[in-house]
Amino acid sequence: MKNLKIKILSLGLVGLLFSSCVNDLDTTPKVELSLENLLAQDPQAIEGLVSKMYGTFALSGPSGPGSSDISGPDPGETAFLRGIINLQDFTADGMKNRWGDDGLDQLTTTKDWSPNNKFFKYLYDRVYYTVPQTSNIIKILNEGVDVPNEEQYVSELRFLRSLAYYYMIDCFGKGVLVTEADLGNAIPKPQASRIELFNFVESELLDVESKIAQTNSYGRANKSVVRMLLAKLYLNAEVYTGTPRYNDAATYINKVITQGGYSLSPNFVSNFSGDNNNSTEIIFPLIADALASQSYGNTTYIVNGSLNSDTMTLSNYGATDGWGGHRATKAWYGLFGSSAGALAASTDVRAQLFWTGGHTYEMTDYKTWTNGYPCVKFRNSNFSGPSTPTSFSGTDFPLYRLADAYLMYAECAVRGATGTTLGQALTYLNDVRTRAGATALVVGDPGVPFVVNSPASLQVILDERARELNLEGHRRSDLIRFGKFAGGSYLWPWKGGSATGTSISSNYNLFPIPSTALEANPNLTQNPGY
Repeated sequence: MKNLKIKILSLGLVGLLFSSCVNDLDTTPKVELSLENLLAQDPQAIEGLVSKMYGTFALSGPSGPGSSDISGPDPGETAFLRGIINLQDFTADGMKNRWGDDGLDQLTTTKDWSPNNKFFKYLYDRVYYTVPQTSNIIKILNEGVDVPNEEQYVSELRFLRSLAYYYMIDCFGKGVLVTEADLGNAIPKPQASRIELFNFVESELLDVESKIAQTNSYGRANKSVVRMLLAKLYLNAEVYTGTPRYNDAATYINKVITQGGYSLSPNFVSNFSGDNNNSTEIIFPLIADALASQSYGNTTYIVNGSLNSDTMTLSNYGATDGWGGHRATKAWYGLFGSSAGALAASTDVRAQLFWTGGHTYEMTDYKTWTNGYPCVKFRNSNFSGPSTPTSFSGTDFPLYRLADAYLMYAECAVRGATGTTLGQALTYLNDVRTRAGATALVVGDPGVPFVVNSPASLQVILDERARELNLEGHRRSDLIRFGKFAGGSYLWPWKGGSATGTSISSNYNLFPIPSTALEANPNLTQNPGY
């Protein structure tokens, strides 16, 4: 099993230094040794402080799987990545969860969403834990505490703050805008609109892009990581602001592809295996470690949640525990074949990453484990060489990878973005497909039109994004961008609480602002429809 790639030795101390209260913005250290004094005495401590901020996206807390940076009865449920999977994948078409515990069934059925749902609260609170903490360190570094390579550290922290805000923009559509200038101020901040948050994140990333290093150690932000987030922001700009920015998305995704130095991994599965730190494709991972930084919130949630010891051999996937919760629907595996037999006959390796034995193709009851196919795309076993099964996963989560960049370019081209060509788009699309063993698409073949702004051409892109990227935290945003999430033009199993799917109202394009946030800040208003 690989070792953790980010230093975590000082996280115990760091955890003591940070207040985890999300109801105010006072992040003054609560212990005798201030962050300023700590860094003045030991400038190398900045490495642990910044590592802690990276860890907020993958881990629940600083002291193992039973700890959490935010409040919640089950610390394992509160991790950022677990929230991303819950809100981005289980609310969409391809993945469902059967547990139904205290709000999770609201997500999996896109029905009866409530401001009191704890899973909305967890992601919201995660943003407003990460934002003030990163701002606190930025302020200290900017106000005179000198550390080696200071500009790089500040750039990474500004990226992480922008990444947290990105999920606020995408999921909730508004919030409060907190920077280092607001720390220590107990007065509730005014509500910031989606456009205001968008403009702030855009300005931050544009400035950081010019300052951050071209390369960095594995798991740390570099120019390509910043450009990838910029491209994501611009790709969804029409949803976020009402103004399309596909030309800008194409500019930055081109930079990622041509200047990043990444290449498609020869084998698709290697990107989701225990040794995926060796992948040439992963642009930005959220790091996991089965021993040094155990968490129920990183890929442990995906791997163990998709396995069941009653019907599956856990050791084949490097696991010792199976929770029997997550299964794909035919909205995902149906893209490879319209029946179990067709799925089995597919030459696409991605079609083989579903456990079909003892399970039904149709999901007539999402709470029945054998309805739908568990997806074994993520596993804790090494792709190359032996591995020892463990209770926690050591597989890193590829938040950004090159295949996504290729498909983003293809989408920009079909949407008519400048600086792109349909020919190059088809090349990138086929690079992704042929790597997986799927046949190359040829323009003119049935179902393969490639015309600018053609609905059929856009559907080709959306379907390929599902085949390639499902369970990687993008699907809900993709469906909204393509106009397929709300309404009834596209139905999937259990959409709107119906086994065959039913229309849902447009307010579901945003999650409700949690009740706890509204109570904490009277300047916040609820999203329409809740």
